[in-house]
Amino acid sequence: MTTITELPEDQHWWFATRTWALLNLLDENVSRRDGNVLDLGCGAGNMIHHLSRYGRVQGVEVDARPVAMAQARGYDVRQGDVTRHIPFADASFDLVTALDVIEHVDADEAILREAWRVLRPGGALAITTPAFQWLWSYNDVLNGHKHRYTPRELQERVERAGLRVRRLTFGFFLVFPLSAPLILLRNRLGQKKQLSSHHFEADAYQVEMEPVAPWLNALLRGVGRIEAALVARVNLPIGTSLMCVAEKV
Repeated sequence: MTTITELPEDQHWWFATRTWALLNLLDENVSRRDGNVLDLGCGAGNMIHHLSRYGRVQGVEVDARPVAMAQARGYDVRQGDVTRHIPFADASFDLVTALDVIEHVDADEAILREAWRVLRPGGALAITTPAFQWLWSYNDVLNGHKHRYTPRELQERVERAGLRVRRLTFGFFLVFPLSAPLILLRNRLGQKKQLSSHHFEADAYQVEMEPVAPWLNALLRGVGRIEAALVARVNLPIGTSLMCVAEKV
């Protein structure tokens, strides 16, 4: 495997856990390592350096600020609305990703239809998204979410777009017994999370994540490594997020 230099956001336990688990799912379901990859809603290209293990990566992002940062990082990212006709030809990608994207729009199925359109037959679509509407919190409001999904809701949307689900699993399973009660308690008390703005580069784009003490971040990264190994083998029964890999048939 090619050695990849981590970006600053990769150090946060949440990003690291999601990345490790997702890559394990993709390693199982993506056979090519020299294909064309499209990252929908790619932001500043936070995942492009990881997805490059599957081939040449391009990205689409609606916000001009992260597009500028991604281009400054040397990534092939263009501005566009992924709920509309994105600027790529039909059947031109082997892998399409929508990583924590569909929850930001009302037209989530439009994104999935566009993913189907640009995928080649046999190509894979990877999705990550928050789980369970009953876990809705101020963090969802802060990040502009419209919805959180159940596994059934996500699977139905993916299948209506013409894709066949190969893997559908929860994420953040091992921290769920602590994180879910904490979210519900905060909601009951009416508390807003004390989030800090991490300006990873300049002020062009900011990633909002709850600050974590270094020792706790290291501990949770270790837990994330264990969870990623589990995801490679089994679907996890519950968690605060969902991960899906589907195939264009």
